Amino acid sequence: MIQHTFGLLVKPSVQWRTIANLPGPSFNTLALYPCIMAILPAVAWYFGTSQVGWTVGSSEQAVKLTPESARQISILFYLGMVACVAGIGYFIHWMAHTYGAESSTVKGIVVAGLTATPMFIAGLVGFYPLLWLDLLIGVAAVSWSVYLLYLGIPIIMNIPEERGFLFSSAVIAISLVILICLMVGSVFLWDLGAAPAFTD
Repeated sequence: MIQHTFGLLVKPSVQWRTIANLPGPSFNTLALYPCIMAILPAVAWYFGTSQVGWTVGSSEQAVKLTPESARQISILFYLGMVACVAGIGYFIHWMAHTYGAESSTVKGIVVAGLTATPMFIAGLVGFYPLLWLDLLIGVAAVSWSVYLLYLGIPIIMNIPEERGFLFSSAVIAISLVILICLMVGSVFLWDLGAAPAFTD
C-alpha cells in the first residue's frame, strides 16, 4: 500500500496502470486502504487540537480542545472520512454502467480511496493547526485528488478518456453532495453532544 501512496504522488499515470493490472485478490485488498490512511489525519488533528492548539486573531493565547472532546471529534472525523470514501465508491460503481464500464462496489471504493491519497497525506498538517498553511496545503491536496480522479477513472474502468472525463465530472458532483451531507450531519452531531469543548 505504501508504494501505491508514493506512486500516486510522483508518477500517478504509471501507478494507476500498475493498480489496474493487479490480480483480483491484491486489488480487493486495496479496499482497506482508506481505513488505514484515514488514521493519519485523525491522529494528527487529535494531537494538534488538544496539545498544540491554534490562535485566533491577534491573541497569543492558544485555543485548545480538551483531550476528551478532541478524542470524540477525531473518532467521528475518522468514521466520517471512511463513510465518505465508501459512499463515493458506491456511487462510482452505481454510475459505471451508464458510462460503459464494468465495475463492482470494491472497485469503486478502491478508486475513491486511492484518489483521496493527497488529502489523507495533507491531513498531517493537523499536527500544527495554522489556518493559512492548512488552507494552502488543503487546496493543493484537493486539486491533486481531482487530477488523480480524472486520470485514474479511464484507466481503472477501462473506458475512453472522453467518457472517463464525463464519468469523473459526475463523481465530482456526487462528492460535493456527500460533502454537504457531511456538514449537515456534523451540525446534528453537535446538537447531540459532540460539540467541541475548549480547555478554557
